[in-house]
Amino acid sequence: MGDSIICFGQQPCGFFPKRFLYAKILTARRLQKEIGGEIVFFYHDSDHDPRETSTLLRERKTGREDGLNFEFANKVQKQFSPLYAKRVLPEWQTKTARQLPNYVAPELVDHFKAVAATNVADFCRDIYVRMGLLEGIRVERSSDSEFRKRATPIDDYFVDVHWEGEIVRARYRDGKLLLHKGADRYLELPPQPFDPIQISPARDTRLRWMQSAICCTHYVAGAGERQYLNETDAPGVTFVPRVDISDPNHAYTGE
Repeated sequence: MGDSIICFGQQPCGFFPKRFLYAKILTARRLQKEIGGEIVFFYHDSDHDPRETSTLLRERKTGREDGLNFEFANKVQKQFSPLYAKRVLPEWQTKTARQLPNYVAPELVDHFKAVAATNVADFCRDIYVRMGLLEGIRVERSSDSEFRKRATPIDDYFVDVHWEGEIVRARYRDGKLLLHKGADRYLELPPQPFDPIQISPARDTRLRWMQSAICCTHYVAGAGERQYLNETDAPGVTFVPRVDISDPNHAYTGE
């Protein structure tokens, strides 16, 4: 089965990755040892939720848990820009680097300081690479225009458009571009033309959209994913639950 394609998907999930992402990587590597083939990481950096990158760390001396996250240039960017378009503020990186020795080993502090990425998605990916987590793994990004061109058309999606000087991720519904402001409140944007390279999937169309471009044979699914994935959207794919791991929502720091 040398032609097997083992895939797992995840948004950027912290500047040090959450432990559940590490568990997906472990599961994919274990499966690769059993059946061969290639591992593909579907990096869903088109998501816009700033909570995705919250990084939960333990203070090394006291064991206190603290959540650290990026700071954002403005409210529009924080709430509505996709993760690949949320800018990294140099002053945030400098300030956070001073805090990190309280939480992680010097090697990880050095990785953090060395990253020169200018957006949140690149920043997270570059640290994952520096930690050795993505060695030998092909990364496919949902923001990549070539990936979007390959993907099948879908009927439930977001569109990356310009508004208030930023790229924002608007839900397309009933011919309208909408920004969700919480509960049942939406802001309707002025209409503007768009094409497939601006489109990314909603939750219920993500699997079908992803699979149309990656064509995986095996998919490593997290506990939360199994609750909403419609497996009939990927016929012939073997779904593999990720291995259990303690403290799945904490950051993985090599320990």
